[in-house]
Amino acid sequence: PSTARPNSRGSSTTGGVLSSQIKVADRPVTQQGLSGIKTAMKGPQRQIMDKTYFLGVLRSKTNELTTEINKLQEEVEMYKQEKSVYLSYEKRAETLAGEIKEFQGQLADFNMVVDILNTSTDMTEVIREYNMLKVQNDQDAQSMDKIFTERQATEKLIQAVEEDIEHEKFVADDIMKDMSQENQAKYMEMKAANEKLSQELVVQQQELDVLNVKEESLRAEIAQSGVKQEAVQLYEKLHELKERRDQMIAEDKNVESPQEERERLLKQARMNKFFVVRVVKDDSQKIASMERQLTEVKEKTNHFKKVIQQLDMDLENHQGEENWKYRELKKREESIDSKL
Repeated sequence: PSTARPNSRGSSTTGGVLSSQIKVADRPVTQQGLSGIKTAMKGPQRQIMDKTYFLGVLRSKTNELTTEINKLQEEVEMYKQEKSVYLSYEKRAETLAGEIKEFQGQLADFNMVVDILNTSTDMTEVIREYNMLKVQNDQDAQSMDKIFTERQATEKLIQAVEEDIEHEKFVADDIMKDMSQENQAKYMEMKAANEKLSQELVVQQQELDVLNVKEESLRAEIAQSGVKQEAVQLYEKLHELKERRDQMIAEDKNVESPQEERERLLKQARMNKFFVVRVVKDDSQKIASMERQLTEVKEKTNHFKKVIQQLDMDLENHQGEENWKYRELKKREESIDSKL
């Protein structure tokens, strides 16, 4: 039997951990992109994990993180370079597009000259067309200069108004700072209400614009159809008759009834009872006149009742006639539409 001394853990062996072949392709990759070394452990592992062990693990992880951070920084720098190159290419493309547009204009001019030469156009005609184009270009240039001047003046005016607004805001802020707490709260409340009302005003203005457009379209539609115009006139006349009827009913309600008139006059007579003895004749005449007034009131009431009844009858007859006319007009419009 062999009496050779067994190798210790620290000695060099041919089949231990240090002699194991490590392949780069066998390095596992975690979900975060960090790679680690998968070592083939043989024999008993370390039993005690002391401070030195954890420091070593921390150093290895720190090195891996540093490597990954450097890799990401390199990628960021590469992306930045690509972005700068792309921007330079984009500017270059815009410049080339402008040059192409200019060349296209020159090419169009050359083609026009070639066409003129090929068609043997008279030189006087060419000069006349040139003069016309020159005059038009001069007019367009003057118009553009005028528009540019007006735009500059408008921009200056807008800038001045904005400066005035900012100045007024500062003044308002200074005034608000000098206010009491109660007035400041009231001011902020009124400011919020003003903003809310401004928003509501904008919404209502939009709704009003929509309604105006709808009204114009309906008016145009009515103007194109004679039947619809006649129907609108009939509806307006019906509305006037209804208003007149309501007015007559209101006047009838305001007229006192005979009983109310009698009670009012009797009340007035009681108030003057101390003068009855002295002026019996006058009172008799007054009573007679009162009775005549009562009779007139009754007659007026009956007359108004008859007028109202007659108006109701006329209104019913008119409505029936208008309904008949409307049905006839509707039938005529449908027949015209079917023929079209």
